[in-house]
Amino acid sequence: MLNPFDADRIAALKSLLPGGTIFAADARYLEEPRGLYHSATGTVAKPRNTQEVATIVRFCAEHGVGVVPYGGGTGLVGGQVKPDGPAALIVSLERMSAIVDLQPADNTLTCQAGAILANIQTAADGADRMFPLSLASEASCQIGGNLATNAGGVQVLRYGNTRDLCLGIEAVLPDGTIFDGLSGLRKDNTGYDLRHLLIGAEGSLGIITAAVLKLVPKPRHHTTAVVAVTGPAAATAFLAILQDYLDGSVSAFELMHRHGMDFLAEHAPDVRLPLDPVPDWSVLCGATSGIGGDMEDRFLAALEVALEQGLIHDAVLAQSQAQRDALWQVRERIPEANRLVGSVSSHDISVPIGRIPDFISDGFEAVAQLGDFRVNCFGHLGDGNLHYNVFPPVGRSKSDYAGRRGTVLRCIHDLVHHYGGSISAEHGIGRSKVAELELYGDPGKVAAIKLVKRALDPLGIMNPGAVVHATDYAPSDGLNGA
Repeated sequence: MLNPFDADRIAALKSLLPGGTIFAADARYLEEPRGLYHSATGTVAKPRNTQEVATIVRFCAEHGVGVVPYGGGTGLVGGQVKPDGPAALIVSLERMSAIVDLQPADNTLTCQAGAILANIQTAADGADRMFPLSLASEASCQIGGNLATNAGGVQVLRYGNTRDLCLGIEAVLPDGTIFDGLSGLRKDNTGYDLRHLLIGAEGSLGIITAAVLKLVPKPRHHTTAVVAVTGPAAATAFLAILQDYLDGSVSAFELMHRHGMDFLAEHAPDVRLPLDPVPDWSVLCGATSGIGGDMEDRFLAALEVALEQGLIHDAVLAQSQAQRDALWQVRERIPEANRLVGSVSSHDISVPIGRIPDFISDGFEAVAQLGDFRVNCFGHLGDGNLHYNVFPPVGRSKSDYAGRRGTVLRCIHDLVHHYGGSISAEHGIGRSKVAELELYGDPGKVAAIKLVKRALDPLGIMNPGAVVHATDYAPSDGLNGA
């Protein structure tokens, strides 16, 4: 049983840190964006460096106090709030936001974990390089949170998840020990890779405080298009053609359903829809190349083949950066329109690419059997990640279906499991999917996760209740009242 971070402990920790480090938490630290999880009260620490983080975590270990790491607060699975149990200490890394080093020759950038993703992108661009992680929340999310959740985004198809873009990390472990893994080496086979253990752990095994990130050459040529496809099966076939013609240069391949376009027309009328008439299914695809490439010619050749095979029937190609931005606005504003409509149940899932057409077809049929719902299925088809969101019919609101959310969720997740997919593609487990991990996760993996948690965090202080139930690991006897 953990202890509350009460007034006496607050005073004791304050005495170990510089003034202005510990604050009463305001509302932004106490709820997550969807409003599903709330902390009633809380205290937030805003350390300035790794040593202060270590002091904070060591104190919490000695006193049996829970620690909730806080990045940009943009996570959608409740990992950044603790809604129940003894009051924990929130640790925000917002003051640790520096770009520490940038080495164009090594294609590396070293930064503190509180660095905003957009600022990292800008720093890389200034050195004629690119950091390819790109998310809708990039103006506010922090790289520490991106690493803690192994964030994906729109360019995973070519560049991989955040895990694939990180060469080294620094972290504070649950006992306050500092792990310095900031070497930036691309080859280092010296035992267990703690970097990959901590990445994706959602703060449950320690707090990431800094990272060495992998940069790539800045693209010189961009080709972006919105293409009307005859259905999901045609989209996957078109993706294969693009990959063959562009030899690994495809950076994005986003599937979009007509309902997403309808939502935009209703709630974001400033977004210009590129295809008229609006097709039932379309894809936003992008590719990049370096100096002297003939990428656009090969892209056009791929379109011609897909047209001859009856896979596509319309397309709009961007001819300028402004037009590329306008096409991307269509995809990037869909989540905003979704929120304004209000979903009954939202699902961040992945399915093997070859099985996606059957999954989508079966999913539409299964949801129809549950009632009169609308499904907006969209997302990163190129890496198998779909956002499969279920909405009320026209004229009804999500509050009318509040009691149906669990039924819809179970229907979709059962189908995902049937098709060999994952119930969490890029947002993590947090608190909202702990029970889902228990239900659908491989038993061996789930057991190993609990063993790792118990080994590295025997007191159970790190983000208690995230990834695994707080009751699934037993803190050492005698902790309560420490």
